[in-house]
Amino acid sequence: MERQGGGVILGLSLAGLVVVVALPIFFVVLQAVFPHLTDSSFAAPFSAFATALADPRLPELFGNTLMLGLGVAAGCLLLALPLAVLRGMTDLPWGGLWDLLLLIPFMIPPYIGAFAWVLTLQPSGYSTQLLGFDAGAFLFSLPGIVVVMTLHLFPVVYFALSRTLAMIGRRFADVGRVSGASPFYAFWRITLPLSLPGLAASLLLVFALTIEEYGTPSALGKRSQFLVLVTSIEEKFAEWPIDLPGAAVLSLGLVVLALAAFLLQNWIATRRSYVAVSGKHGQMAMIELGRWRWAAVAFCAVVAGFAVVLPVGAVVLTAFSETLSGGLSWANMGLRHFESVFANETGAMDALVNSLWLAGVAAVGAGLLGSLAAYVTVRSQMRGRGLVDGLSILPNALPGMVIAVGLILAWNRSWWPFPVYNTPIVLLLAYICLLLPYPVRYVGAGLRQVGASLDAAARVSGAGMGRTMWKVLLPLIAPNLFVAMLLVFAIASRELVASIMLAPSGMPTVATYVFNQFSQGSPGEGMALSVLAIFSSTAILVALGALYKKTER
Repeated sequence: MERQGGGVILGLSLAGLVVVVALPIFFVVLQAVFPHLTDSSFAAPFSAFATALADPRLPELFGNTLMLGLGVAAGCLLLALPLAVLRGMTDLPWGGLWDLLLLIPFMIPPYIGAFAWVLTLQPSGYSTQLLGFDAGAFLFSLPGIVVVMTLHLFPVVYFALSRTLAMIGRRFADVGRVSGASPFYAFWRITLPLSLPGLAASLLLVFALTIEEYGTPSALGKRSQFLVLVTSIEEKFAEWPIDLPGAAVLSLGLVVLALAAFLLQNWIATRRSYVAVSGKHGQMAMIELGRWRWAAVAFCAVVAGFAVVLPVGAVVLTAFSETLSGGLSWANMGLRHFESVFANETGAMDALVNSLWLAGVAAVGAGLLGSLAAYVTVRSQMRGRGLVDGLSILPNALPGMVIAVGLILAWNRSWWPFPVYNTPIVLLLAYICLLLPYPVRYVGAGLRQVGASLDAAARVSGAGMGRTMWKVLLPLIAPNLFVAMLLVFAIASRELVASIMLAPSGMPTVATYVFNQFSQGSPGEGMALSVLAIFSSTAILVALGALYKKTER
């Protein structure tokens, strides 16, 4: 019974991971190697690589992608490091408030943040109306894109580094101070090196998120002809003739860059010991800011103003402005765009409903598959668990554009007995693949906290692996699974790249609707829907959380 139950769980895990993860990657590689695959021909293998390498734009695309990724990582380090030091090592006033405020930029979809900055800094934008200047030339350039993406992604570094510094504390630096080191030298040579694993992991995650981001480079870079790999891949599908082999080759290049980032992070984290806590972890004494207290508060407030108040304010102002040309005045404020959204005149409510139900189904699907994969990886010793582990973490290194390309290549085939491409199923497959690491990690962490003796006790009582997982382990890991599914829901409801590439015709989502409205020069309804989408998804998450807490009692 045990082997049978374990075989079923392993089989379901592998089958799901092959369909969701392995199949699209396989077809990307296959299309790149055999450029005539769409004609059912394996002629001229590897010729697409020669064509791509001969493209005079290829060095520029790779160079721009690297410059953008490294620039945003450097910007996040410069902005997040002082904030993390203040939050993790000092008695900064209202620390919880700053954590909440600085989380908001990462929760705002990046394409909406980019549009907000366009509305603020473009000629005749809000900065022109309020302060008499515009920064359009700066915004639509590499430095402008770096700044906008930095303001979106720096919370990744801030939260990782502030928690790491809080755990390390000041005791090691105090030892250095006793030995004659200055405060800065002790921090630079002792405290900061000990935090290197967390810092490297967050910076390389920022790099990976940057090179795979489509919305911001598309919204800001195309005006200045600043093209990166993701925008070029999208162009190969959007412009006729469609270049499937070229898109596949560029997708592989993007995968190589992302994999290199994760391998570098792993090398940094494992090349030496960074142990900073041994034995019981006591409460660390915080550095007193003294007379610098209010200067630190002012610095945090300025960052929160640029990262939160300005973009959110631009979104809200645009949503309530009757017309952009009418400017900032009470006479120009109204509910016209919200009325249009609720009346569904342009399909806005259809987009909102589509996004919510797609995100809900994706959360359930990713939760189920992630739980099975985590169980096989953490709790079993079956042959094949290594393959399950590898496939379940592979999406970490797969940009969304690559997943979208792979799903198009895999499912846009005439031989499939049932339609998948150009249906909601292909969009759900993309969401589940992209977000699968969340339930795998959260459920895996929960399983590691549950003693193996419970499994043994269940099996002694006659339960197989399947029944043990369902009746014993699932109730214990339910909180971890619930949090993971909430994260999948929140991110899937705003996902842009897969939605643009894979959404069936006549089936808008919030992301595609907002993006298209802004591209067509009608941002008012797009921003109104953004406000409603953020409010509705947040309300659903809060309601589900409250319901779960109530059922726990």
